[in-house]
Amino acid sequence: MIVKKINLDIVIGVTSKIPETGMPEVAFAGKSNVGKSSLINALMNRKSYARTSSQPGKTQTINFYNINDALYLVDLPGYGYANASEEVKAKWGKMIEKYLRMSKQLKQVFLLIDIRHDPSANDRLMYDWIVNNGFRPVIIATKLDKLKKSQIQKNVKAVREGLGLRPDDILIPFSAQTKQGLDEIWNSIETFCGIEE
Repeated sequence: MIVKKINLDIVIGVTSKIPETGMPEVAFAGKSNVGKSSLINALMNRKSYARTSSQPGKTQTINFYNINDALYLVDLPGYGYANASEEVKAKWGKMIEKYLRMSKQLKQVFLLIDIRHDPSANDRLMYDWIVNNGFRPVIIATKLDKLKKSQIQKNVKAVREGLGLRPDDILIPFSAQTKQGLDEIWNSIETFCGIEE
């Protein structure tokens, strides 16, 4: 997709109602430091529109980025951030769950996993949770540029097995540095949103 126009249209917090946006939405979930903001910036073809932060756990709201008045990229709060209190984590969890359950426009959830490591207990929990809410998430294996070419297949297999993916579940290796995998992610978004280029 050629991104001509972007706007951070809606920001919702713990007590907010889930908005009726009237446009297809795709949501991005992932651990706090997995590179979610970097991916969203790459998709929007902007350097720092989604705030990247050296402090993980910075996104404490659900942010709706309007792309070309055609769809929303929805940035969910990062999970598994150690320094957040249990109370705050529980609130984030409720907020994400409310969104997954109540958004009428949500077409797909993309779950980001760091390709360098086996999926954590939190990753598996999030994956199961998304599935239990009726979605088969697309897995984006981030930080691809940090691996040697010879390691990629082995690590992809470890992510697939660690999450218990089905053979037909989509996994896209991605690097925010080299943009490898970006076209594939966009194709996937367009397919789920029913957008013709």
